[in-house]
Amino acid sequence: MKDDERRTPRTMPLQSATFSNPINAEIRRAAATGIYDIRGGGAKRRVPHFDDLLFLGASVSRYPLEGYREKCDTSVTLGTRFAKKPIKLDIPITIAGMSFGALSAQAKEALGRGASEAGTSTTTGDGGMTAEERGHSKTLVYQYLPSRYGMNPDDLRRADAIEIVVGQGAKPGGGGMLLGQKISDRVAEMRTLPKGIDQRSACRHPDWTGPDDLEIKILELREITGWQVPIYVKVGGTRPYYDVALAVKAGADVVVLDGMQGGTAATQDVFIENVGLPTLACLRPAVRALQDLGVHREVQLIVSGGIRTGADVAKALALGADAVSIGTAAMIALGDNDPKYEDEYNALGTTAGAYDDWHEGRDPAGITTQDPELAARLDPVEAGRRLRNYLKVMTLEAQTIARACGHNHLHNLEPEDLCALTMEAAAMAQIPLAGTDWYPGKPGAGY
Repeated sequence: MKDDERRTPRTMPLQSATFSNPINAEIRRAAATGIYDIRGGGAKRRVPHFDDLLFLGASVSRYPLEGYREKCDTSVTLGTRFAKKPIKLDIPITIAGMSFGALSAQAKEALGRGASEAGTSTTTGDGGMTAEERGHSKTLVYQYLPSRYGMNPDDLRRADAIEIVVGQGAKPGGGGMLLGQKISDRVAEMRTLPKGIDQRSACRHPDWTGPDDLEIKILELREITGWQVPIYVKVGGTRPYYDVALAVKAGADVVVLDGMQGGTAATQDVFIENVGLPTLACLRPAVRALQDLGVHREVQLIVSGGIRTGADVAKALALGADAVSIGTAAMIALGDNDPKYEDEYNALGTTAGAYDDWHEGRDPAGITTQDPELAARLDPVEAGRRLRNYLKVMTLEAQTIARACGHNHLHNLEPEDLCALTMEAAAMAQIPLAGTDWYPGKPGAGY
């Protein structure tokens, strides 16, 4: 036998884990263009999430409820602290703020229709309030953002609640972008911007720089609205304990906490993937802040960022949230990234399910565009029905889980109903690792 025949066959060379093909491709793209990558959506990296938690259904020690004969309430009231007219919703699943400009007018109308039919609220987003959205939204939350685009006192008074946006999960500490191709005549008029010119939203409010100024701003908005409507404060998930505590001290009725899986219309990819905390890591510190201040359930907590199923809803509520908010999932329910447009997505250099170049305004589904021909593809009535159906299924799923755990209201779910599958999830959610009564950092555990 020849020497070369005695050698062990060489295995295929390994791709570097540090310099992987996607990383190398991004280096080449940056070297060729000299500009950073922009995209929409939330973080795509795998982080601990609600999938890492399981429910402990009832058997002997807990008694389950009969699904077809015993009720499981899903209602929630938001803004009970100071507002004269708190919001009463049939379900604890709300629609997150997504602007007209980022989304088409048809998409905004569909969100309003679907949310109203399901008995919940929708939210304006940056850029002001459209007639379609207000007209088809039974309950509409008006976002008050650093940019002040489209903001006016009359619309503030027409809203059912006001959400002061301090930060967003996909870009805490940063502002969003709306490229010129999406600034149509109508968008430009609403935002008082020149048509066709790129714009970048501010990263902080121009008239305050801290909690004391936030308190003044909340009082100003209450005066404008006659103390009628709830005031929300939305923060990106970075320092949830302190941010929630300071929002409460400033006078918020509701705190909205957005984790890094939460989407955005457009910002730097490096921002989306490397700034902020996973939603699961944000929730328990936020609840602890409310408990330490003695206002848990008095100040409601809405959690957003990667909520997809009724199981996610039930897990968020079990960990202490009062409600959740969905954005990306709502867009998918409307028809975003639908495989029926696969050929057109391919022509854009992507595929259905991965399309995130929402800032370019060429969405084949007609949702993240201002192109009249593309936007006309979305029937707001039919899309609204799809969203209603999706919200109904999520609610039924959450009810099914709550009944199986022996609860007659979704808000009766509690941490004791959960266990964790991984050490990371156990530590973040502060619930026991499956099959044990221990989690990392548990008081008195000697760790």
